[in-house]
Amino acid sequence: MNVLIVEDEKSLALEMDEFLSNEGFIIEHAWKKASAEEKIFVNNYDFILLDLGLPDGDGFEVLKQLKGLKDRDDAVIILTARSAVDDRIKGLDEGADDYLPKPFSLNELLARMHAITRRKHKLEKNEINVHGFSLNIQNRMVSFNDERLNLTKKEFEIFNYLVLNKNRVVSRMSLTEHVWGDILEVNSDSNFVDVHVKNLRKKLSALSPTDWFETVRSIGYRINCS
Repeated sequence: MNVLIVEDEKSLALEMDEFLSNEGFIIEHAWKKASAEEKIFVNNYDFILLDLGLPDGDGFEVLKQLKGLKDRDDAVIILTARSAVDDRIKGLDEGADDYLPKPFSLNELLARMHAITRRKHKLEKNEINVHGFSLNIQNRMVSFNDERLNLTKKEFEIFNYLVLNKNRVVSRMSLTEHVWGDILEVNSDSNFVDVHVKNLRKKLSALSPTDWFETVRSIGYRINCS
């Protein structure tokens, strides 16, 4: 998943980057309010980790701009040393999904991110069953009849994103943005997404028919589930 870290304390930002990258997340940084606002205007993110005390303004202003954009469901976790209860209430009232006071455990941050993913996609646990395949979003594994599939990192991310958005058509552009990161840094006209999807479908089809894995012509892909 695609994560924007808005944090001017570079040592903490880089520590989060290393930890979350090892967990399979794609990380972008914004050190100031202005750069954060520019990035959220251009890109969609699965998570925005937002510090309130930025050198050129308040993180609440970033949150307000994000919530003013149409068709956005970026999950926001406020990270701040501010201890005032009023600030916590304000953040949640203005649309943040969670609040984590500094200092915090990186494992707790990850657990909260998984919890938000479950709530967002109405999951009771970290494991999703799709036509006999079992996808574990926490352990980043896909198995079939207890046999683990040998998927590449990108193949897992594609399958994970499509499954989380099951029964919805996911455009190639949206898939590119959430799996590869900043859409300005990739060539959206190339067929690299289709190549990865083709390889993923081949591995799934080797174990079970995949007529539920639909290519929507000229648009993208859809996982069909009842």
